[in-house]
Amino acid sequence: MQISEAANSEPHSLAERLRLRIKLEGPITFCDWMNAALYDPHQGYYCRAFKRWGRQGDYRTSPERSPLFAATFARYLSGLYESLGRPGSWTLLEAGAAEGHFAAVLLDTLRARFPEVFAATSYVVDERSPSSSATARSRLAVFGDRVAFASIQQCPNSQPAVIFSNELLDSFPVHRVTLARGKLRELYVTLDQAGEFTWLPLPLSTPALAEYFELLGVRLRTEGQIAEINLAAMTWLTSAVASLSSGYLITVDYGAEAAELYNSPARQQGTLRAFRRHEFRDPLADPGQNDLTTTVDWTAIKMTGERLGLETIDFQTQDRFLLQAGILEELGAMTEQADSEAEKASLRASAREMILPGGMANSFQVLIQKK
Repeated sequence: MQISEAANSEPHSLAERLRLRIKLEGPITFCDWMNAALYDPHQGYYCRAFKRWGRQGDYRTSPERSPLFAATFARYLSGLYESLGRPGSWTLLEAGAAEGHFAAVLLDTLRARFPEVFAATSYVVDERSPSSSATARSRLAVFGDRVAFASIQQCPNSQPAVIFSNELLDSFPVHRVTLARGKLRELYVTLDQAGEFTWLPLPLSTPALAEYFELLGVRLRTEGQIAEINLAAMTWLTSAVASLSSGYLITVDYGAEAAELYNSPARQQGTLRAFRRHEFRDPLADPGQNDLTTTVDWTAIKMTGERLGLETIDFQTQDRFLLQAGILEELGAMTEQADSEAEKASLRASAREMILPGGMANSFQVLIQKK
């Protein structure tokens, strides 16, 4: 349900509108609460116009940290282009493209280093945030009509394509479940006596939650254990596969296999996290003001992909993937073209951060699936 503002009244904050909804309708699933907190058209975290990434923002992602990330993927995509028989035209679709940093570097690299691939490429940007989409349009205008903006459901499936996403699945709204008196219950959001958001275990909102664990062969075994179930990721994957006639699905994110995700003693309270200014926050505080994220269940993603006809051809940590895909070669090419020693030093530092053991990239994985 979309949270609407009462007619002929002053606009309420998102928190006030969520409180009003709970008072009128009763407790709501955390999935609904998280969807509003992140994607409310007016005050959702991803829909508000403000700087979300960088040192002054709430998080930092690889495309914004260094052009080496996208340049290395340009090299890798040129290999996929060859494996598809060098088609006269193909589509690269980026889902969750944010402000277009990845797209800009990737297309620029293809144009400069892989002109045959660039000439065949149509680039589709699928970005839900109006403010981010507007910035991406401006940044990518230099590529003219080679770049289009559309949802994945609108993407034509008549030619080979690659669908790419980076840190997309972890931002989908999730259901939270818990084991209470030996039974699986769902954690809803309600109000305490002071009117603050709080958790309330209730019967499951959909049988799909219990079916999810049955499919994976997973059971919660500890009283009070909490886990997240990302049904939206399954829905998105279904749409992605439907838009592919042939090609590849590249998913970059941080996750774990189901056995580790649901059985690890360190994750007995789930993986839901809220961030603001690079600090942890209460996930139920200040809806619309915090980035909310959960760890991806790679077992579920791969099993769903196989059921939909995808073949897993590669799955490894991001640092190992980047090394194999040629990040050191890209580093050499970029440092040769750098205008200053400071720029060269910055490139080398970002490369070390993405490939050294224990770095950020070691916590991320790259999944390559083929149709």
